[in-house]
Amino acid sequence: MKQPQNFTEGKIFSPLIRFALPVLLALFLQAMYGAVDLLIVGQFGGEMADVYVSAVSTGSQIMHTLTIVITGLAMGLTIYVGDRIGAGRQEEAGGIIGSGITLFAIASVILSAVMIAASSLLAGIMHAPEAAFKDTVLYIVICSAGTIFIVAYNLVGSIFRGIGDSKIPLLTVAIACVLNIFGDLLLVAVFHMGAAGAAIATVFAQAMSVVISLCIIRRHTLPFRFSRKSLHPNGTYIKWILKLGTPIALQDLLVSISFLAILAIVNGLGLNESAGIGIAEKVCAFIMLLPSAYMQSMSAFVAQNIGAKKPDRAKKALFCGIVSSFAAGVVMGYITFFHGDLLAGIFAKEAAIIAPAAEYLKAYAIDCLLTAFLFCFIGYFNGCGNTTFVMIQGIVGGICVRLPLSWIFSKIEPVSLFRIGLATPLSTIVQIVLCVIVLVYFGKTAGCLRGSAE
Repeated sequence: MKQPQNFTEGKIFSPLIRFALPVLLALFLQAMYGAVDLLIVGQFGGEMADVYVSAVSTGSQIMHTLTIVITGLAMGLTIYVGDRIGAGRQEEAGGIIGSGITLFAIASVILSAVMIAASSLLAGIMHAPEAAFKDTVLYIVICSAGTIFIVAYNLVGSIFRGIGDSKIPLLTVAIACVLNIFGDLLLVAVFHMGAAGAAIATVFAQAMSVVISLCIIRRHTLPFRFSRKSLHPNGTYIKWILKLGTPIALQDLLVSISFLAILAIVNGLGLNESAGIGIAEKVCAFIMLLPSAYMQSMSAFVAQNIGAKKPDRAKKALFCGIVSSFAAGVVMGYITFFHGDLLAGIFAKEAAIIAPAAEYLKAYAIDCLLTAFLFCFIGYFNGCGNTTFVMIQGIVGGICVRLPLSWIFSKIEPVSLFRIGLATPLSTIVQIVLCVIVLVYFGKTAGCLRGSAE
């Protein structure tokens, strides 16, 4: 059997970077995957471009919320598998993964039914502009019908990151990205199917990516035994997957809800502002790639070292991540603040849409510097199994700070998207303070609150 990537011995910085680079590339392609829908409907939507952009931006934000809940739950699988491998108990990983697949298969069926039934309600809650309401609902329904592929697509990545392999998730995303681009060009640019075409292309790309990836994985030598017999629910394994993943998923859900609420607030300002913030959020998906890559890589790296009972090595990885991530954050912050209009112009032609997007991005430029710290902290605490604290700090930042500040700033005349956007870096500061307090006052035990996942 192939040996898993061992993060518990030797150097720290170079293995962390080598592991993070495929994760970064995968996230880049994932962002491309999400942005290409918006880009193509904006460029080839004709007279209906603003309607399609608004529908896809609102609909994709709702589907993104579903995706991050799935990813959060799957992070429990990543942490649990990484912990067992770090502890030298690779044979348990097959059973853990089999139980996880069973759990997520059931969840995907339930989520698909719920999302389709609630599509109109969700579009209404988001204050989707009247002109784009029908297309928004259609986008949600089509994407929700493919929930099982969204789940499988993200589950493959979580499993392989847990065993220290970040290349298979990169391959999975690359396949989906290429297929989605061709699908969008065919259905939107050629057949003029608008938002519906973008949604169909998304589902098809994810479905084919899962099928092709599974064929490739069948030839991939795993570091443990895995067969059809592994595909049965084990109560103990499922309990730990949910115990570790549920706080992350809940935190991500509530934080995403806070961003959806901001989008709903801005949707009420008009169609251009709605499309503008949708464009800005797609740009932000690229801006946050590096800190997100560090967060995911840090979780797997730290999980193995905690499993191997090496908390000091895990903490050194945290500081290596912060330093290198911050250096990149300075560059991205400069580009975003001073050239936000150029970034927004990639996705839209109309000046009336680019202007509000660039204004909103100025606030995110500040957040580029802060997330270098926050995302590394989150990855560290996730890897340590202290996911309950991750949930708490996320709720405090997203629900208690970002959401009320956004609402307050939206009531100050004249309304400024920059001012509304400032709620995000302000909430990040609060979250960083909480992370530092826990790290300093709890010392080595800050990352060991999970106990032994026996």
